[in-house]
Amino acid sequence: MDTKQEFFDFINAGNTFKGDFITMGAAMLEGETITNAHVKVPLKTLNRHGLIAGATGTGKTKTLQVLAENLSDQGIPVLMMDMKGDLSGIAKASPGHPKIDERHEKIGIPFEAKDFPVEILTLSEQDGVRLRATVSEFGPVLFSRIIDATVAQAGIVSILFKYSDDNKLPLLDLKDFKKILQYATREGKKEIEESYGRISPASSGSILRKIVELEQQGADIFFGEKSFDTEDLTRITDDGRGIINIVRLTDIQDRPGLFSTFMLSLLAEIYGTFPEQGDSDRPELVIFLDEAHLIFKEASKALHNQIESIVKLIRSKGVGLYFVTQNPTDIPEGVLSQLGLKIQHALRAFTAKDRKAIKLTAENYPDSPYYDTKTVLTSLGIGEALVSALDEKGRPTPLAATMLRAPMSRMDILTQEELDSINTSSKLVKKYSETVDRDSAYELLNKKIEKANEEEVKAKAKEERAKASRSSSSSRRGSSRKPAQSATSKAIIKVLTSATVIRGVFGILGKMLK
Repeated sequence: MDTKQEFFDFINAGNTFKGDFITMGAAMLEGETITNAHVKVPLKTLNRHGLIAGATGTGKTKTLQVLAENLSDQGIPVLMMDMKGDLSGIAKASPGHPKIDERHEKIGIPFEAKDFPVEILTLSEQDGVRLRATVSEFGPVLFSRIIDATVAQAGIVSILFKYSDDNKLPLLDLKDFKKILQYATREGKKEIEESYGRISPASSGSILRKIVELEQQGADIFFGEKSFDTEDLTRITDDGRGIINIVRLTDIQDRPGLFSTFMLSLLAEIYGTFPEQGDSDRPELVIFLDEAHLIFKEASKALHNQIESIVKLIRSKGVGLYFVTQNPTDIPEGVLSQLGLKIQHALRAFTAKDRKAIKLTAENYPDSPYYDTKTVLTSLGIGEALVSALDEKGRPTPLAATMLRAPMSRMDILTQEELDSINTSSKLVKKYSETVDRDSAYELLNKKIEKANEEEVKAKAKEERAKASRSSSSSRRGSSRKPAQSATSKAIIKVLTSATVIRGVFGILGKMLK
């Protein structure tokens, strides 16, 4: 038996599953595609998370597109981050191309052009389903991160969240948080210091400036209600296809903190609201986090631990997380170790640091009798990748250099008219277009301050009346005593004067009589 036949049997034996699966492409040996040696990923293990990595221009976005399309066809909803604006074309069928036909002939899969059900979501003023979240939903840790708070400032943020919870003051938008921050350093300073500790005016002033800066970046339209319901990410069309939710982030690329913190908040919300799935045969939702390094950039150790915990726990909710980035070293080791599916596109060795990264990347993959992984990593072409998945029993499938299938949808952006058409027909756009501004911390604190001011005015008025009453009473008593005192004085003076005169007269008379 020749080497190609052995390799063919090796790949097919390791990619035979009982349940449903996605065919990624065909395995390659020594640069040649082995037709029908199909590389597959079982649906059962897609909630074990994954990684799509590779240098710029190697085809990561198209791989993401292929996965999303096949998941949708299997009735699994998808959430994708579109940082560059080139994922929206998934809503329209591919126009086809002779090179696509040639590729699929080598793979052994017929090419089918197809469009997919898409929902356009936005964090900003772009058209689409408006994603909002309340400040309370973010919590003190993530809110501190989004304003880039110091340790001392993060402590103050935690105090304000605690005070709001204890006093049933909803923190819905940024004006709510600004109001409670001002209250803590003015009218409520004594109250908060007695129960929660002292708040430094300098630190609170710095926090306020950071919130103002956040508002100038447009984050004020993100915080508020209606808060997005994560259940709307799991919708399926009438014909049984999962809806692909695309979050367009093209206009907030210079605000990675907002995007990454929103994603962490969303993951925490999903974990908190989705029911336990146990060992199910398919995921309920698959999330692709493009430019994943932004989530971990400059994150504290505590935040890293929080992310790692979410990654470990969220798969029990039937949710798969897929990190898309240039290099696996962008992902913390604690998270990387949790990723079952790894699709590694080519890496380029331009510097000593690049060569070191390639060596480390190669060590993340299982050994193969057919590949020198370090060599293959630098020789892969566009649309080719090393693929290692988990089988239905959780064991790694054979490592395969794979010629990946082409997307069935358009590999380009939608026109503005096409985007408008999607948004016009969207039920979610109508649902979340309304802005709700119910009574929250801002209004409730204003009422509290107003009531305190009224009580203070009443107390002062009462004190003034009491003072006036005491003064009036004192005046009445004074006026009734004064005439009597004056008359007595006059009588005494008169008596004394008379006595003096008498004594004088009697003195003279006495002298005269002598």
